[in-house]
Amino acid sequence: MERAQSPAQFPLERGGTGDLLAGGADGPGRLRALTSVVLDTLETAARARGGPLPAGGPDAVARRTTALCDPVLPEEGVGAEAALTDLVRAVAEGAADPADPACVAHLHCPPLAVAVAAEVAGAALNPSMDSWDQAPAAGVIEELTTAALARLVHPDAPAPDALITSGGTESNLVALLLARERAAPGPLRVMTGANAHHSVHRAAWMLGLPAPVVVPCTDGRIDPAALDRTLAALDGAPALVVATAGTTDEGRIDPLPEIADIAERYGAELHVDAAYGGPLLFSERLAPLLKGLDRAVSITFDLHKLGWQPVAAGVLAVADTALLAPLSLRTDYLNADDDTEAGLPDLLGRSIRTTRRPDALKIAATFRALGRRGLSELVEHCVRTAEEFGRAVDARPALRRRPGPIGISTVLFRPVVADALGPEAGDAVVAEVRRTLLLDGRAVLGRAVAEDGDGQHRLWLKATLLHPVAATADLLPLLDLVAEAAERAASGEGDGGGGDSEGGGGDTAAPAEERLSP
Repeated sequence: MERAQSPAQFPLERGGTGDLLAGGADGPGRLRALTSVVLDTLETAARARGGPLPAGGPDAVARRTTALCDPVLPEEGVGAEAALTDLVRAVAEGAADPADPACVAHLHCPPLAVAVAAEVAGAALNPSMDSWDQAPAAGVIEELTTAALARLVHPDAPAPDALITSGGTESNLVALLLARERAAPGPLRVMTGANAHHSVHRAAWMLGLPAPVVVPCTDGRIDPAALDRTLAALDGAPALVVATAGTTDEGRIDPLPEIADIAERYGAELHVDAAYGGPLLFSERLAPLLKGLDRAVSITFDLHKLGWQPVAAGVLAVADTALLAPLSLRTDYLNADDDTEAGLPDLLGRSIRTTRRPDALKIAATFRALGRRGLSELVEHCVRTAEEFGRAVDARPALRRRPGPIGISTVLFRPVVADALGPEAGDAVVAEVRRTLLLDGRAVLGRAVAEDGDGQHRLWLKATLLHPVAATADLLPLLDLVAEAAERAASGEGDGGGGDSEGGGGDTAAPAEERLSP
């Protein structure tokens, strides 16, 4: 008997509704054609951008993007190929491209090709990770992936476990949630360093906990003596100490063994936000920097930072799977009792979210492709490159690096001319250098306020080096750009960056051939 042709197999006409699906036996063919459109457009758009960032500033980017993409919801559709060409061109020409060596502002990594390819497969199949009948094999891959990560973080624990999250913010939120439930009737008191990520404070607020007690830091790291005094003042109340292994601004790692000892002495629990530094565990040489990490009851670990995954790829690891029990939830349409008793896996308690993407798929593909040794080489490359970049800053008379060791792969530095202008004027020059390079589309540098060698806090330019293959030589032109822009800013020649005479950030920036990044 001949099967009826489904609407999804009809030819796609301009504005039509046929042949739309990416899944099924026929979907990959259509997807292959559309993927070619995307890849071709990405390639030409990157060349047209000519650097790590579009030139001209926010107004210019908005005008160019609107010209290609408005209206987003037309009365009649333009067809898949035309829509993809315009939208991908707009987002790619207007992108901050972390694959460009001059894009070093944030914990914003260039994703690996194998991870992106796996992401395509996951998007086409679209499993939802909240019940077995929506994600039969994807659930198994997630289980294998979380087990591998849990064992990496807690190698000696009898029953470690891990959850896939949307990133560090969700991981920290869930860690505080679980600690709150263990502390019931509480209330739980959270102590964290002045260097902690803002998500710790937001999580406490969202969970109705008292505002975290902020422990002073010395040289960007929690002061153990101050933590001891803070915990002593609690007089035995339930407490969670949140330490950081890789601060956002400086890449600093708190003294984890000392913090673990102090927390244990007072009966407090320890959570470590290792969203940045966690992947150091892949390297036998660098893993000792995280000594004491395995003494934490829970650990935040991100792979869309120093793990080269497309967003999102967060992890929360726990020392004992029983700690996840408060997340258990029963709802008949997803994990009915009789289904679970019959052997269908219960996925609902693996997250605070219901519908979830199969983010473990791209992580698993990367792990299998590279292995621990391959991942170790990439992590060590980034750390080594940061050390070499720091030495290159030290060798430039016009620049000065923040005193002290490199923080994982983060280098803070500033132009020397800023130091001669006084605190406010000097910081203003640093800020103007960054904005000038941003608006010209020549470099994407971050900014951080951090303690200087004299104890004063100053504004620094920040290079967060996460590029897994860029050589130090590729990064050195950044230093020339900074020195030149600083001289202009200090002499009053700078105007805050590119833009047009109307102040709108127009299309009058330097031509692409003059803006090429290193």
